[in-house]
Amino acid sequence: MNNFKYTILFLVLTVVSCSKKEDKSPSYHRGNLTILTDESFKSVTEALADGYMITYPDTKIKVITKKEDLGFLDLLNDKARIAVMSKDLSAEEVKAYEEQVDLKFLPAKFAADAVVFVVPKNSSRTSITMEEISRGMLSEDKNFIFDGANSSNLNFVAQKLKKLPKDLKYSIIPGSTNVIEELNKYPSKIGVVGLNTLSRPYDKNAEKLRELVKILPVETNGNLYSANLEGLREMKYPFTRVLYFLTNEGNFNIANGFIRYSCTQLGQMIVEKEGLQPYNIYRREVQMR
Repeated sequence: MNNFKYTILFLVLTVVSCSKKEDKSPSYHRGNLTILTDESFKSVTEALADGYMITYPDTKIKVITKKEDLGFLDLLNDKARIAVMSKDLSAEEVKAYEEQVDLKFLPAKFAADAVVFVVPKNSSRTSITMEEISRGMLSEDKNFIFDGANSSNLNFVAQKLKKLPKDLKYSIIPGSTNVIEELNKYPSKIGVVGLNTLSRPYDKNAEKLRELVKILPVETNGNLYSANLEGLREMKYPFTRVLYFLTNEGNFNIANGFIRYSCTQLGQMIVEKEGLQPYNIYRREVQMR
């Protein structure tokens, strides 16, 4: 009889042990995730992460800022499961992703953002032309101030001008917030930051930053285009860019769960509250290229 009791007890403990192990297994609604994002996209990424953790309380998401190029390399080297990107990858980069990650390159697009050109609030300048940007980015005067090398803002401007980042001339003040806060020290310079740094309509820090600078409309072919929702939705603003997620997770765990959440209506509402153009809610209207 004692042997029978011990056998039953062993079976019960085994079932409990297996159940506990199963509870700790990876899942889209349970576990830890680190997301790498360029500083320019940090706000919208953190907002989506907060929304996901509220929806799934057993998840814990940490958002780490890293320059876009370096974040992509960490993803390839399996140092992170998900990264936020904006630049168009080269054929070589796509090949490296598919070979090292062993997944097909399928960017999960979730928002339209923009690179914007800003000047101090008291500046007499009211717009900037594409010609001025093209010339200025090749001038030794270095009148454009970026938040750093390898940043998403520099990468995107370089792609737009059909240049390599190393061929451009520019000044650096580390960090988009610092660019905005210190721009008045350099009245002849123009700051180049991500729209999401300024776009959050209900954020006090963003509101303070908006009080310091004005965003310049960009003139091209005789027309002025602003980085507002209409300009982003119809891709009329020349420096509109599409934000997307890349992951190296091959199954449906927390990284892919977060991506799916961000692209659903709830996630897209968060994108809209960040002052950016949702990619999926208005899919029939958005003319993304």
